Amino acid sequence: MQEQNNNKHLNDFDDGIDVGELFRVLVLGKWIILSVTTIIFIIGFTYSLLLPNIYESKALLVPVSSSNGISGSLKNYGGLAGLAGISLPSPDDNSNSVKAKNKLISLSFFQNNILKNIYLPDLMAVKSWNFKTKKLVYDESIYDKNSDVWVRNYYYPQKQIPSSQESFEKFITEHLSLSEDNKTGFLTLSIKHQSPFIAKQWTELVFNEINTLYKEKDKSESEIAVDYLNKQISITVLSEIKQVLAELLQEEIQKLTLIEARQFYVFDYIDPPEIMEKESEPNRVLICILSALLGLVLSVVIALLKHYGFKEKLA
Repeated sequence: MQEQNNNKHLNDFDDGIDVGELFRVLVLGKWIILSVTTIIFIIGFTYSLLLPNIYESKALLVPVSSSNGISGSLKNYGGLAGLAGISLPSPDDNSNSVKAKNKLISLSFFQNNILKNIYLPDLMAVKSWNFKTKKLVYDESIYDKNSDVWVRNYYYPQKQIPSSQESFEKFITEHLSLSEDNKTGFLTLSIKHQSPFIAKQWTELVFNEINTLYKEKDKSESEIAVDYLNKQISITVLSEIKQVLAELLQEEIQKLTLIEARQFYVFDYIDPPEIMEKESEPNRVLICILSALLGLVLSVVIALLKHYGFKEKLA
């Protein structure tokens, strides 16, 4: 009998609702709808104001050819050059830029080239940015700026002072962004930070360090090759081999000269980073709109449940 009554109430609920009745229920619950929507909107609005502004500095990059001007005439000596430990790149060789894209997001690059050039609290302890004073505000529960001491609570495997691995994870997930246009091959490098100045500085830092890293690497390899060829020329007796080695040496010296002369070695700027005046995050308008919609939906559900729940009790 009880089950029949429940089924009856459910059928009444399903069959009894029409647009007119639904509208009447919403009118009767207008104060609930207005109140709940307003409260949630205010919560969302307040929350959006409490969020720190995030500024994003972007740089559009183009890979630089790493051929270094090696002439095609020396391709015939590729085998000999290989025996000498010398690599002759092809005119279309862009291997450095391909490697650099992966190197940019590696732990080793962050540890050796980025971390030593930034102020760690700027990465791990920033609370907000004071636009009037143009100074960062640090979270006092994490870092005491006055005494230069880390005071944060931490749990194993963390340490009192953030490790390079922990810092790397935050840098990669919250600050650094890389995207590539498959059609053009252009790379967009961007850094997000509470300070628009640091966002630009770190973008330039990443760009300069990746170029310097591969420039120094190729320069070192070329200098080793020049020394090796000079030694081989001095001890080689056969004139034919000596001539080949001399040509290889000339090309390697040319390569070394071009390496030292090139300003941008792996990537060049198409559009350099700027200090942004407008924040990229948070989208406060969107947060307020979503809060209002959430409040409206929730308030309508409450009004319907209240009306039909009360109606069912009376039945």
